Amino acid sequence: MSTDTRSSEFDPGAFLRGLVALRRLTHMYPAGHPVIAQKVDEVFQFVRPHLAASPALNIDVIHEELHVNGLLVRSEGASSAPAVQELADLGTHSIELRAGLEPDELRRAAEFLAKAADGNGGDSIRERLAAQGIVHISFGRIVPLDTRWRALQWDDGPPAPLEPSYAEALTRAEQTFESVASGRALDAGSVRELVKLLIGEVARSSAALAQILTLKEYENLTYTHSVNVAILSLMLGRQLRLDEATITILTEAALLHDIGKTRVPLEIVQKPGALDKAERKVIESHTVFGAEILAETAGVHPLAPTIALEHHRGVTGTGYPDLGDGVVPHLMSQIVSVADIYEALTGARSYREPMKPEQACLVLAREAGHKLNTAFVKAFVSAVTFFPVGSLVRTNREEVGVVIRTNNRDPLHPIITLTDETFETVRGQVDTSARDEEGKYVRQIVQTIASRAHTPAVASLLATVG
Repeated sequence: MSTDTRSSEFDPGAFLRGLVALRRLTHMYPAGHPVIAQKVDEVFQFVRPHLAASPALNIDVIHEELHVNGLLVRSEGASSAPAVQELADLGTHSIELRAGLEPDELRRAAEFLAKAADGNGGDSIRERLAAQGIVHISFGRIVPLDTRWRALQWDDGPPAPLEPSYAEALTRAEQTFESVASGRALDAGSVRELVKLLIGEVARSSAALAQILTLKEYENLTYTHSVNVAILSLMLGRQLRLDEATITILTEAALLHDIGKTRVPLEIVQKPGALDKAERKVIESHTVFGAEILAETAGVHPLAPTIALEHHRGVTGTGYPDLGDGVVPHLMSQIVSVADIYEALTGARSYREPMKPEQACLVLAREAGHKLNTAFVKAFVSAVTFFPVGSLVRTNREEVGVVIRTNNRDPLHPIITLTDETFETVRGQVDTSARDEEGKYVRQIVQTIASRAHTPAVASLLATVG
C-alpha cells in the first residue's frame, strides 16, 4: 500500500469532466472512432490505479461539492461545475466505480448517459445498465436527509457494558463538555484528572482499546468522539516515540480539540443529513470557537488552542479556517488530524454505516501527502493495523475469531481467538501469520464482521487474555 504520492490521489473533478466529454463524443462519433477510443483511455486512466488498490470508488455530489468515499474534496473549484450540473440534469449525483471495470464498459456507460434522457420504460437504472452489460459502474441520485425519522437510526454512544475505566472517562468527559455548553468556564483541573485516567488506565486496557479502535455501530456525541480521538492520538504519539511529557500534552489537546462544538447549535451538530452552505459555515466555526475557549482557560497547555484551531487543516495548507496561503499546521495538530479522521470514519452516521478499520486505513492512505502527514499515517496504520484488537473477523477457512494481539512484523496477520458467531464455543488461539511447508499462509483474514450484538462477549473474552 502506497501512502506517499500526491500524484496518485484521485481527482474526481477531472474524472467527471472527462466522463461528460466522453458522453458528448458518443453523440458526435460512431462507436470505435479513434477520438472516442482516445478519450476512453484518458478517462479510464483516472480510475485504473485506484480500482486496482481498492474494491470500489464512490463519487458523490452533495450541495454542489464533491465527496470521494465519504470525504469532502476541497480542492475542486469552478472548473468542475459545468460537468457536475450536466450530470445533475440527468439525475446523477452519485457514481460508484467497482473493481473489474474495463475501458469498453466505461465507453458503454458514457453511451448510457448520452441516452439517459430518452426514458427508462419503468426499469431501474441498475436494470438498464445490466441489460447493456454494465455491472462495474452505477449512477444514482442523492436525496438529502433533513429529518431524523428518515435517517438511519444509531445509538448515541457505545453499548454497555463498557470497560470500567473507559466508562468513567466517558462520564467525566460528558460532564466537562456539558458544563462548557451551559456557559460555565472549562475546569482545567478536571481535564488534567481525565487525562491521567486516559493515560494511566484506559490506554492500558485491551478491552477499552477494542471498544475505541474497532468498527463502531453508534453515532458518537462530541464527548465520546473526543475521548476516542485522545486515545488514538496517544497511541500514535507512542508509535512516534514521543516522550511521556509530550504525550500528556498531546492527549490533553486531542481531548479538547472539538470543545468549540459546545458553542454550535446542537441541531446542526447532530443534523441527520448533509449540511447546507450556511450550516457548514457554522459547524466549521467550531475550530475558532475552540481556540477562543482554550486561550481563555488558565491551566490548559498553550498548544491546545493551536490544535483546536488547526485540526481541520491539511499539511499543504488547505482546509479550514483560512489562515493564509501555505500555512502548515503544527505537528501536534497533524497527529490529531489523523486520529480525528479515523475515529469519524469508523463511527456510524445518520447518513451512512460505519467504515471498517481496513477501509478507514485505506482512506487515510489516500489523504496522505495532501491532507495528512504521510509519515504519521504510516505510523498510525502500523499501530492500529487493518484489524485492530477486538475486531471480529472471518478467515478464508470460514472460521470466526476475535483479534487479541496485533503483529507488528505482519500487520495483516494478527493473533486471533477462534470462536463462532454465537460465542458459545471458544476454540483457542491461532497465529494467522503461520505458514505451511510451502511458505504459504495457512490462514488469511478476509472480512471484518459487524459485531454490535457481540460487544459484551468480545469485551469478556479480551478481559480473560489481559
